[in-house]
Amino acid sequence: MPCIERDGLRRLTLQVSGVLTALALALAAACTRPLPPPPAPAPAEVPASAPASTPASAPASAPQPASAEPPPQAARYVQLAAPVTPRNAAELRLQFARRLVAAHPDTSYTERAPDRLWAIPVLAVELNANGSVRHITVLRKPSTGHEATALAIAAVHRAAPFGDVSRLPKPWQVVETFLFDDDLRFKPRTLDIE
Repeated sequence: MPCIERDGLRRLTLQVSGVLTALALALAAACTRPLPPPPAPAPAEVPASAPASTPASAPASAPQPASAEPPPQAARYVQLAAPVTPRNAAELRLQFARRLVAAHPDTSYTERAPDRLWAIPVLAVELNANGSVRHITVLRKPSTGHEATALAIAAVHRAAPFGDVSRLPKPWQVVETFLFDDDLRFKPRTLDIE
């Protein structure tokens, strides 16, 4: 009997040893993997009318290597000044749409919407008395372009606040239709109606 117990204990020890060895190897492999690079810092806001500056160390006419591709441009967002107090629901809706476009000069458009749109999400934005966003409800989620709904919601948050609405009758809500083109640029439909 004692021999059987020793053999069983020996097998168990070998199994545990094998598991520990496998874990140690996996941990060592995980520790030697290179870490992903840290995210790039956000670019500083540069007005569209400002000339592009060149680095002091490189002459302005220095040729670029033929294989170098320009880095993709990050979308520019504008921090808006405090909004005016809307006197009625129509002014609130118009100010809402104009602030959306003003805050997103690179990802919005004001010209006529194309005949074929990529996505048309509709949001109901409930506001607090100071015009900040209280809650957003998606009334229409497009069957294509789910990314457009997320972009529209983010745009609303960036453009807020929308003015003191405490003197307006409740509910303090704006329903807006976002007309997204193939380049993922949006136009608030309210701007087509004004």
